Amino acid sequence: MRLRAAVFDFGETLLSEERAWGVWADWVGATRQELFAAIGATVAGRHPHVYALQLLRPGFDLRTALADRLAAGVPRHEELYDVYPDAADALARLRAAGLRVGIAGNQPAGAAAAVAELTEPGDLVATSAGWGVSKPDPAFFARLVDELGFAPAEIAYVGDRVDNDVIPAADAGLVAIHLRRGPWGVVQAAWPEAARAAISAADLAEAADAIIARA
Repeated sequence: MRLRAAVFDFGETLLSEERAWGVWADWVGATRQELFAAIGATVAGRHPHVYALQLLRPGFDLRTALADRLAAGVPRHEELYDVYPDAADALARLRAAGLRVGIAGNQPAGAAAAVAELTEPGDLVATSAGWGVSKPDPAFFARLVDELGFAPAEIAYVGDRVDNDVIPAADAGLVAIHLRRGPWGVVQAAWPEAARAAISAADLAEAADAIIARA
């Protein structure tokens, strides 16, 4: 079955979170080297994101920190994303090949602004906050299939995480593409479960090539 749509995750797929994590390092009084080491341990140990900050600052409470940052005028995490240099060209090539393009992932509603420069009329842009359901819940991918109106096998889903992207997308019948970049993408590439991906790509150009070859 030919692919008719390609949907991308937000963080560490189309958007770099490096600057956003750097601001967290500043907030907790750690060096970036320390924070990224903590993130590596978090990924390897299969812990939630906040564990990295708790490693650096035992007793760290995310809810309190978010409120304190907001009061101090520090931008929210999703306001500090940077578009990866290969993102715009990859999406443009997919549209030119006749595919529907989508961006959907676990993000607050405000994250849609971070991809505004990448989107065109007709693109699907959705966040877990907007849908009220988060990956890896099968309902997230069921909603994605419903929104696009294609058969699951006609949809490619590209993401950096094996646990949140590859496995549930494959379980839902989508063509799962693992992007091996960012902390989760690199570390989880060594997981046995990474073999569930139909395609493994080092960057978005390689992912787009693979998708177009199946379109």
